[in-house]
Amino acid sequence: MPQDHTERARRAGSGSRGGGPGTLYNLYRSELGRISRCTPEEEGELLKALLAGEEGASERLVEGRLEMAALLAEDYKGRGLPVDDLVQEANMGLLLAVREYQGGDFSAVAVERIRRVIEDALKLQRSEDRVGEELAARVNVLKDISAGMAEELGREATVSELAGRMRMTEEEIKDIMKLTLDAFRVG
Repeated sequence: MPQDHTERARRAGSGSRGGGPGTLYNLYRSELGRISRCTPEEEGELLKALLAGEEGASERLVEGRLEMAALLAEDYKGRGLPVDDLVQEANMGLLLAVREYQGGDFSAVAVERIRRVIEDALKLQRSEDRVGEELAARVNVLKDISAGMAEELGREATVSELAGRMRMTEEEIKDIMKLTLDAFRVG
C-alpha cells in the first residue's frame, strides 16, 4: 500500500530531508511551513468548487498540497536530478492534477500525476545524459582518427576525408567539430 504523503507532510519538519542547511530547497520547505495545509473538509469543499468552475479553488487546492508534492519529490532524490528540479516537476504534476481533476479520489489522482511527471523528467535526463556520453565518445574518436590521418597524410585531413573514414556525413563531422570548438570556448 502506498505511503500516505499527506500524513508524512503533517509530521515532516521543515527541510528535514532536503540538501544541506541553507540550500534553496530548505528555504522552500521553510516557506511551505507558513502555508496552511487544507483540512479534509476544506479540500472537499475546494474539490466541489473546482468541479463547479469557481475561481480561486484551484489555487488554494494547489497551495494546500505543495508540501505533499515536495515530499513525493524527495522519494526520487539521488536518481539523476537535483532536488530543486524534482520539486519543480512535482509542483508541475500537482498543477496538472488540479487542472485535469474530474472527480474521485483527489489524493490518488495527484500522487499518480506527480509521480508520472517526475518519472518522465528523470527519463528525459537519462536520455540527455546518454546523448552527451555518445557525443563525447564521437568527439574522442574523431580526435583520434584526425590525428592518425594527419600522420598518414602528412597534413590535416579534410572534413570529407574524415567523414569517409568515420562513415559519417560531412555535416555530422562539422557538428562534432563545432561542439568541440564551443566546448573549448566555454572552458
